[in-house]
Amino acid sequence: MLSLPFRSAKQLASLIRQKKIGCLELLDLYLQRVERYNPKINAIIFKDVEGARKRAKQADRALARKEVWGPLHGVPMTIKESYDVAGMPTTWGVPQYKDNYAKKNSLAVDRLLKAGVVLFGKTNVPLYLGDWQSFNEIYGTTNNPWDVTRIPGGSSGGSAAALAAGLTGIDAGSDIGASIRNPAHYCGVYGHKPTYAVCSPRGQALPGVVATNDISAVGPMARSAEDIAIALEAMAGPDDIDGAGWQLRLPKPAKKSLREYRVSVVYTDPEAEVDGEVQKRIQAVADFLKKSKAKIVVDARPAFGSRQAYRNFVQLLRAATSGRLTPELFQKNLAAFNTLEPDDDSYQAQAIRAQAMYHKDWLACNEARHRMRLAWAEFFKEYDLLLCPTATTAAFPHNQKGERWERMIMVNGKPQPSTTQMFWAGYSCNFYLPSTIAPAGFTNEGLPVGVQIVGPQYGDYTCIYFAQMLEREFQPFVPPPGFE
Repeated sequence: MLSLPFRSAKQLASLIRQKKIGCLELLDLYLQRVERYNPKINAIIFKDVEGARKRAKQADRALARKEVWGPLHGVPMTIKESYDVAGMPTTWGVPQYKDNYAKKNSLAVDRLLKAGVVLFGKTNVPLYLGDWQSFNEIYGTTNNPWDVTRIPGGSSGGSAAALAAGLTGIDAGSDIGASIRNPAHYCGVYGHKPTYAVCSPRGQALPGVVATNDISAVGPMARSAEDIAIALEAMAGPDDIDGAGWQLRLPKPAKKSLREYRVSVVYTDPEAEVDGEVQKRIQAVADFLKKSKAKIVVDARPAFGSRQAYRNFVQLLRAATSGRLTPELFQKNLAAFNTLEPDDDSYQAQAIRAQAMYHKDWLACNEARHRMRLAWAEFFKEYDLLLCPTATTAAFPHNQKGERWERMIMVNGKPQPSTTQMFWAGYSCNFYLPSTIAPAGFTNEGLPVGVQIVGPQYGDYTCIYFAQMLEREFQPFVPPPGFE
């Protein structure tokens, strides 16, 4: 049994209901750990101790009256800095927003509070949530608790690091280009990128923005797959406007044992070569599944080219995020667009084209995306799930110099642009599909590796349930050394 700070949120809630520990007592335990360990990793960048202790006392009094607020009653929680929480800063790491304090909660925060959590702080992000590292001028750099010289991932890097280090009970992130999934993979925890629009993003946006963004999703992060299911149930559903006309009913998993599943396993791709250490762990998952009598097919994929899918993702992603550009940078990119060589296929050139494209060109990209969505739907008539890497490597050393496409990481002894890792995010994310990250073991250097479990649209609970089976039978969460 894991020591108390590293137990799942479900286990913590159970201990509270059994009155084996009080809500205030548990909160104070985590606050003490934050004081002791957070300076090593800089994961939690804002705390409301007074407000959290007040709520924890209320939770204790409610329980004394035999009132249970929800399945996460009294569980201490942190949340990604990009979510609005009344009285806490929402900056997205942007210096000009450093004094922006939210006046009301995001919808997801309200729903998690209704589920019973005691929210006590916020976790670090990169500038504009736009990096696979988590650093910014306001809060500084977050380190990976498995190796502080390495990144925790981004943009939900602070959330993943805090969970791995046992500084919080549960967390939530957002994901448009692996921002839940990469940090979960790098830090050895669980994360779920829901089907697009399953969870309303209202209140998880830059100050003043209310429109829903393309591709992006908000979702839970935790130390257990069961926690992911509980938190998703709390977070999911339309906002009050959309809820006047439709209700969400995600199907429960139809198959209950590993032997019932037919799964494709993909190890690497010419568009994003995966390091051998990561491939070994995906192979270990596949070998385990074979022994468990699951039906495994190697490299079965939907009927379109991976290059086509990746280029389409980059165009739609960078179009979606172009709204975050300053007017000066937008004009600079427009000027650069006119100087691009037709055969320039670099990531930088793709991004500039996406930001400068005509709406008619965006519509063509969107049409291609939806044709590939239909191909995914056909694929999932034959296969229950697709398992693949989350990123091309395990956590890599901090590197904050230059632009993202200029920063190189070593893959099988060769330099690869860090942006290449987005292939594995876009392979499912661009097509609105859910995917769950579950721990898959460790590299020879002792770094965590996660496996990405991709399911059909609205197959969220199937992805999570499969992660639960892997958690029970193959690889659970393991705490990093030095944070006992």
